[in-house]
Amino acid sequence: MGSYLNPGGGLFSTCRRSKIYVDKSGLISKTNDVLGTEQRFVCVSRPRRFGKSMAANMLAAYYGRGEDTEELFADLKIREVESFRKHLNQYDVIRINMQEFLSITHDMDEMLSMLQKRLLRELKKQYPEYIDGDYLIFAMKDVFSSTKHPFVILIDEWDCVFREFKQDTNAQKKYLDFLRAWLKDQEYVALAYMTGILPVKKYGSHSALNMFTEYSMLNPREMAEFFGFTENEVKELCLEYKRNFQEAQAWYDGYELVTMEGENRKTYSMYSPKSVVDAMLSGVFDNYWNQTETYEALKAYIRLNFDGLKDSVIRMLAGDKVQINTGTFSNDMTTFQGMDDVLTLLVHLGYLSYHWPDKTVSIPNKEVSQEYVNAISTMDWKEVIQSIEASRNLLEALWQLNAEAVANGIDQAHQEISILQYNDENALSCTISLAFYFAREYYTIIRELPTGKGFADLCFIPRRLYADKPAAVIELKWDKKAEGAISQIKNKGYVDALKDYHGDLLLAGINYDKKTKKHTCVIEKYNK
Repeated sequence: MGSYLNPGGGLFSTCRRSKIYVDKSGLISKTNDVLGTEQRFVCVSRPRRFGKSMAANMLAAYYGRGEDTEELFADLKIREVESFRKHLNQYDVIRINMQEFLSITHDMDEMLSMLQKRLLRELKKQYPEYIDGDYLIFAMKDVFSSTKHPFVILIDEWDCVFREFKQDTNAQKKYLDFLRAWLKDQEYVALAYMTGILPVKKYGSHSALNMFTEYSMLNPREMAEFFGFTENEVKELCLEYKRNFQEAQAWYDGYELVTMEGENRKTYSMYSPKSVVDAMLSGVFDNYWNQTETYEALKAYIRLNFDGLKDSVIRMLAGDKVQINTGTFSNDMTTFQGMDDVLTLLVHLGYLSYHWPDKTVSIPNKEVSQEYVNAISTMDWKEVIQSIEASRNLLEALWQLNAEAVANGIDQAHQEISILQYNDENALSCTISLAFYFAREYYTIIRELPTGKGFADLCFIPRRLYADKPAAVIELKWDKKAEGAISQIKNKGYVDALKDYHGDLLLAGINYDKKTKKHTCVIEKYNK
């Protein structure tokens, strides 16, 4: 075994010994399906700490000829798949992490030279009788020609070059040209599998690596379930570790990945693995994924001066979805044509969730939302932070049935975030949702909750850990009467949607008067 050529199952064995290991071996069945075909070029892009490196280690352990690794897969799902034994330990695997080479040198020519020398050294050691030159591509051609053992090439952190050489397009092109020459149309490649945060970089009208099929946060295809934890996997972990699933859902859910199974559309709710594992082991629901990178990265993008960007971020903080066009994104971190490109990058980085059916984005969960608040608190968006900070007092006023204080608090929030066009109930809903931002600490907040006779504008439903807090149904009116909102809640049976909730329930009607430019509020406790 070598460091790069047939590295064996050591790293995957470390994963298997971990306190928490979730079986993602079904990925192997998908890669087995494309071995030696035109579809053998696979690029998987996901946010940091979503299990990409673990998957590469698993593939290295499975395919590599360096050792017998059958025992590592003895109790995994892939063992039941027909192709399992056919491809187990049958390939020469080259497994590299590009970040390792970039940490040594920041000169592209030197990095590529070092990479090729290291790979050649191991190839010559393994196959001294077949290699007599100093060119990697020719060496691999000669080995394959003589042994008929094709290569599985695994490249982790493939896109780190574009993060480190953000402005150096010449370095980026050299790198892409190397990968294209090494991989494209080469018979010795049984599988080329790359992982990273970004999809393949686009240059002009074509991509240098256009042979790759991409599985991204925008279009995960059949790879959707293998990166991140699915809802069922998180439920099982919560049962095993006796943790509250509702809290895990509020903190770490929200990434919506859509794939097609035949003619049917399947949606996966995807959770951040790093965060879930830390919460299961510690018993504390907190920000864990965010600790792997400073909020300065997010701040740099949301403060860009593109028209509509600030408005969109505010709407998403309030719980709205924002329409997006992902087609103009160049798959890098510097080339932005407008707001849509920035928001598309934030999807790939994990700061937004993409909803494929309606082509919108939203902030996925409480953990990521806190990262936006952290970033905004150090920017010149003081009006947004003031509204968020005041939301604690506003929630207290709602609990105390202090309608005047709630109306005044919403007036203040409206003035502070006047960047939003305030001309309909949707804008009113957005303002009120942001004004009650702190409610997310205790509640599952549902906008437009379906009821028997319509939709309740806002519902605050306490999560199980906060069952002592009252639920609330909030109905909004535009230039009418707050009392009429309360009547609508009762007459249309909106409370029936909460019939399984047995705690205290508050009804609140909020109206905005266009003439006075003031809000009025009525709050009452509902007697079941």
